[in-house]
Amino acid sequence: MNAGDRFAGRFLIPGGLWLLAFFAVPFVIVVALSFGTPGELGGALYGWYPENYSRAFDPVFLPVLLRSVGYAVATVALCLALGYPVAYYIARFGGRHKHVLIALVVMPFFVNYLVRTYAMVALLSDEGVVNGVLGLDDPVRFLNNPFAVIGGLVYGYLAFMILPVYAALDRMDPALIEAGKDLYGSDWSTFWHVTWPTTFQGVLAGTVLVFLPAVGDFVAAQLLGGPGTYMIGNLIQQQFFGAENWPFGAALTVLMMAFLFVWMVLYLRSAARASQEATA
Repeated sequence: MNAGDRFAGRFLIPGGLWLLAFFAVPFVIVVALSFGTPGELGGALYGWYPENYSRAFDPVFLPVLLRSVGYAVATVALCLALGYPVAYYIARFGGRHKHVLIALVVMPFFVNYLVRTYAMVALLSDEGVVNGVLGLDDPVRFLNNPFAVIGGLVYGYLAFMILPVYAALDRMDPALIEAGKDLYGSDWSTFWHVTWPTTFQGVLAGTVLVFLPAVGDFVAAQLLGGPGTYMIGNLIQQQFFGAENWPFGAALTVLMMAFLFVWMVLYLRSAARASQEATA
């Protein structure tokens, strides 16, 4: 390693120490806690009780895990269906207004996610703005159902799909589309044979960026849903602050992080494979 590499390597030290202090060390504590037992006066007692992990797959809790994955998958699908056309329009037809349009996409993120979710409650509750405008004798129940939770997740993470897809489309050479039209004819055929394969890595990146936070989200289910729509994030929160069962909550946390880690590894392998094929 030359002097330049050693100098550049020193820039990793602050970030590495930060991650060690605020991620690695707490994660080790959570893993150790997941094998403990609840204390009589709250908290936990460290020990070796792997039953905490098997309990996560109990028929009582398994539907919550499956519901979380289902909601996250539905969120990804809706974000892709809504976000891809937006990203396509901005990249292909935005012209000199591209940056303004992207700024409008990002602007809601200037407001805290919790505040934005409360805004949806104010709009969609039985006494909310939407029902007030409709003026019906019996208000429409927009909240406390799976559609409200998924809608809140889509609203919260839609930009995470738009931005990477836009980046992939913006890097794409427009000449490829013109050549595709010469080869495949219709606009739809050109999209499927040229545009979609070229931007697939952007779609995959957006899928990961949406799925990872959506599967562990608890705010949308807490405020827009009800007990029948609770996700794994709500279950973890309940174990720590309601049931006072920290070891089981820690076990759920470790399982969720392991699941998300597998997703991340699959994405990184796919991205590395695509990069190798592009340079070959």
